[in-house]
Amino acid sequence: MQNQQNHIRLPGMAQVFACLAIFLALAFSFTSVLDLPIQLALFIAWFVIMGLGIKLGHDYKSLEQAAVDGVAKGMGAILILVSVGALVGTWIAGGIVPSIIYFGLKVIHPSIFLLATLIICSLTSLATGTSWGSAATAGIAMMGIGHSLGVPAPLVAGAVLSGVYFGDKLSPLSDSVVLASTMSNVDVVEHIKGMLPISLLSYVITAVLFTVVGMQYSGNVSLEQVNLVMEALDNQFNITPLAIVPVVLVLGLLANRKPAFPVISFGALLGLIWAIAFQGMDPVKAMHSAYSPFAITSGIDFIDNILGRGGMESMLGSVAVIIFGLGFGGLLEKVGILEVIASAFEKRINSVGSLTSHTIATAFLANVFGSAMYVSLILTPKIMAKNYDRLGLARKNLSRNAEFGGTLTCGMVPWSDNGIFMAGVLGVATLDYLPYMWLSFTCIIVTITLAYMGKAVNRIPLVAAASSR
Repeated sequence: MQNQQNHIRLPGMAQVFACLAIFLALAFSFTSVLDLPIQLALFIAWFVIMGLGIKLGHDYKSLEQAAVDGVAKGMGAILILVSVGALVGTWIAGGIVPSIIYFGLKVIHPSIFLLATLIICSLTSLATGTSWGSAATAGIAMMGIGHSLGVPAPLVAGAVLSGVYFGDKLSPLSDSVVLASTMSNVDVVEHIKGMLPISLLSYVITAVLFTVVGMQYSGNVSLEQVNLVMEALDNQFNITPLAIVPVVLVLGLLANRKPAFPVISFGALLGLIWAIAFQGMDPVKAMHSAYSPFAITSGIDFIDNILGRGGMESMLGSVAVIIFGLGFGGLLEKVGILEVIASAFEKRINSVGSLTSHTIATAFLANVFGSAMYVSLILTPKIMAKNYDRLGLARKNLSRNAEFGGTLTCGMVPWSDNGIFMAGVLGVATLDYLPYMWLSFTCIIVTITLAYMGKAVNRIPLVAAASSR
């Protein structure tokens, strides 16, 4: 074994670029040119990295174990993803989502719709700590309302994502917050405090943008169209104010730090009960909605599209992406590709500004090549930590920048877990909603700008720095 370890070597920069270029070529050609599933590209990419690993002296069994270990890190996300699928299906079948859309159309004025979307999704995500659950509940409802008000779906999706990711990265209940702080060796509360000033400034800028743009659509609303949608919903479902009960219960449990998987599964059970009790649905058919997409024929295409979804079955493609993506990230780490990239970065980092921009870029690239937010938040602190120590910066700068670069960009990558999930749930292609993820862009721009100006930077106290030597 010792002899084998002696023969293992790190890849050269040319080999690193070649492997990553092959992956990008596979990902773009499969999704944009050949219309093949990204899962196949990720599957093939495993063997590309394994081939390089064997060439560098690794044995196949150790490479396979690295992929398995990578997948194991994301099993929590897979469980949540499946439970969210069940919740979406049963909440549509139980009339919960349709009722929220119906009452939303009666209450929300078109001129502030985008701002309302941002705020509602922010509060939902902040209270629950889950961007996926927030997008699958409040997000779907806002997409339905937005379509009825004549607001472009990509723009609405951008407001939804800006809201859910804002709450997700500031909620102490969020797994991304816990992961980013833990991997950076930072207390969760200190991590949130470190993000708060830039996050709030960026949020205000984003809110102003959505308010200004939203006012352009206030004169485009056809009351006839809105009434037609409300009538169709009323014909298809038993609209009731009691639909808010499952929402309040689920949000309350999540806000009280209860585990996401059982709570969301409990929410799916409530959806089944509501489908039977309030929609008069056959119990077997109601149970079926937890697994397969809900079928609806209202006569209005957008209603059929927005409500004809959900179920565990609809999430299986995303589950495959997470499995292959996490395994790919494990292989990248095993063969030393990440170590080589980290060494290359270290030579280029000589200021707070360059360190901040390189950290955010690393987190984004980890989403691109690892296909999962978990990969990004695990690997970025590992790659960049010693650079923060070298420049005398507190680790909460690292956790903040890793969170901004990892969490806020995870939905931008079409083949990532978040990209596929959000596109599927909201019914808008990733590249279509990407230009409207204004909070993500604003937050990253503000962070890098302030870093180069030497602002919003926490340094290690001299006493602590001296004692650590």
